Amino acid sequence: DRLDIFLTHAHLDHVIGLTYLINILPPRVLSNTTVHAEPTKLTAVREHLFANDIFPVAPTFKFQPLQTSHSLQPTGTLTYFPLVHPGGSIGYRLDWADRSLAYVTDTTATADAPYANSIRGVDLLLHEAYFADDSQDLPQKTGHSSLSAVVQLAADLEPKQLVLVHLDPRGEIDSKMESVRGVFPNTLVANDGDEIEF
Repeated sequence: DRLDIFLTHAHLDHVIGLTYLINILPPRVLSNTTVHAEPTKLTAVREHLFANDIFPVAPTFKFQPLQTSHSLQPTGTLTYFPLVHPGGSIGYRLDWADRSLAYVTDTTATADAPYANSIRGVDLLLHEAYFADDSQDLPQKTGHSSLSAVVQLAADLEPKQLVLVHLDPRGEIDSKMESVRGVFPNTLVANDGDEIEF
């Protein structure tokens, strides 16, 4: 009956889903829901997305600024780290006694990425790879990653498994997987509804 939502950043297309919660969550769950984000992002969401002139139904869920770490039930810990992206973005690392996971989206992967030590050696790395390698300087301009940079970063940081997320829907990732697995063999492409054991 409790739900915690952690925002990666406050782009409109990412936060507009908060308005849908009012219709789809039972009232008892909605009142026990907390949205966690950087303080400036929470202020922007409250003042703009839920402005009375735009969306006159005030949410009953709570807003809470991100803490350095957050306890996960029953014995885990969530930490976050900044990512390079226009408007800001953050990634998350989740650690339990027997496994770990990192979620990195909306950033430009590079060999010297500032977040590298935050994700080194996780069991499961979910990393965006929006651009194909022929996209020239678009990754740096838009704050997204090219496929080869993500795969090379994974090879350097040695997660047990890499799952590619936030891919260009027009791309043909399947034709590139043989070369990807030549660099980092344990790579998968995420699909809606996937359940991944790790």
